[in-house]
Amino acid sequence: MSNVPCFVQKGLPLHTTLADVQARRTSMTNPKTRNQLVDVARQLFASDGVESTTMNDIALASGKGRRTLYTYFNSKEEIYMAVVESELDKLFERMKAVAEKDIAPDEKFVELIYAHLEAVKETVYRNGTLRGRFFRDIWKVEKVRKSFDQREVALFKAVLEDGVGNGIFKTESPDLLAVILHCCVKGLEVPYTRGLIGVGMDESIARKYVTGIIYGALGRNKTEEKTNQ
Repeated sequence: MSNVPCFVQKGLPLHTTLADVQARRTSMTNPKTRNQLVDVARQLFASDGVESTTMNDIALASGKGRRTLYTYFNSKEEIYMAVVESELDKLFERMKAVAEKDIAPDEKFVELIYAHLEAVKETVYRNGTLRGRFFRDIWKVEKVRKSFDQREVALFKAVLEDGVGNGIFKTESPDLLAVILHCCVKGLEVPYTRGLIGVGMDESIARKYVTGIIYGALGRNKTEEKTNQ
């Protein structure tokens, strides 16, 4: 007897393999429909909570039906991860727009960091009850955000190399510094979102301190350079 798994489903040949089913599923999908389902799920997760939302709720709210929903996602957990991934994609596009600005590398790096933190903060508060699960399911979220993390490190590295090439930054290893700075920014997400950074301090003063720390890490002290001019 063959060890190849069979799938007895309506409309499918008796000896259809798992690969055949996955290929058929891919051919039936449409990015626009998938994005719509993800956005509907995000809104329901944000308003009612992930635990209280069912696949049937998502199907009804999207107007697509359960059959269409299951064409794209096998479970609620899968669509939840797709929601997180979608939010991270938006965050990266925002950072990419900053990276493409025609400004000095040192100013660009500071803006990149604030763009990251502000985008995370806005995402968390925009998604209501979803924010609690986002921080609680940190290990699950880590798996989804791996691609974003890699892209952000590459973005940081490109700006660092530009700065080194222009004599603005002093570092022998842009690769390592990009990873370190990425980890630092990542560690600031929760305290920044909760308003625990610069409590009782004017925003411009808090930003000055943050900028000073960043320039120090990059091997450049802009305050001293201006003083000596």
